[in-house]
Amino acid sequence: MMMNLFSSFDPSTSNNLSLNWYSIIMCILFLPLSFWLLPSRINFLWIYINLTLNKEMKTIINMNSLMLMMISLFTSIFLMNMLALMPYFFSMTSHLILTLSFSLPMWMSFMIYGWMNNYIYMFAHLVPMNTPMILIPFMICIETISNIIRPMTLAIRLTANMIAGHLILTLIGNLSSNLNFLPLSLLIIVQLIFMSLELMVCMIQAYVFTTLMTLYSSEIY
Repeated sequence: MMMNLFSSFDPSTSNNLSLNWYSIIMCILFLPLSFWLLPSRINFLWIYINLTLNKEMKTIINMNSLMLMMISLFTSIFLMNMLALMPYFFSMTSHLILTLSFSLPMWMSFMIYGWMNNYIYMFAHLVPMNTPMILIPFMICIETISNIIRPMTLAIRLTANMIAGHLILTLIGNLSSNLNFLPLSLLIIVQLIFMSLELMVCMIQAYVFTTLMTLYSSEIY
């Protein structure tokens, strides 16, 4: 039971090769005719999503290169979340090794850039305004710890939400083996509802990850 329950998070295949990590390449095979070559509805929808992200991030950051990087980050996480819902694909974003590879390098680059180019502002950011003098040492410790754990919280938030949604779908699917027609029909309806919710979670988690990373980048200048 436990092996079947967590099999969707196992990156190994029947040949004991970790080939499922390359499943992100399948996006190139799925989208060429419907996205790259024709002005289809998927193309218009994706352009609308990118313009909406651009409009929201423009109020926070003014660097076009950083904005392009954040939109690319959202696209990568969203596509990996969506691929995890397809048959015979494992959930890549449910592994901390992948989510940390997104959050940790970007957070370290922001911190290095901020401390090297604007260290006075970085020191001032450790103490909130109107803090009593006696609480300043404690506030510096608290702000430093909260700043250090940011990449871990980003990675754990994304990983935990992906694991929770896939486990619910797997548990519901395991109940359908010994059911009659009427309970099975109700179970399929429930699973379709949870699948719709999981589709929204895929986009929301990618948006939350990108938005928080954008807010962290705005604190360095």
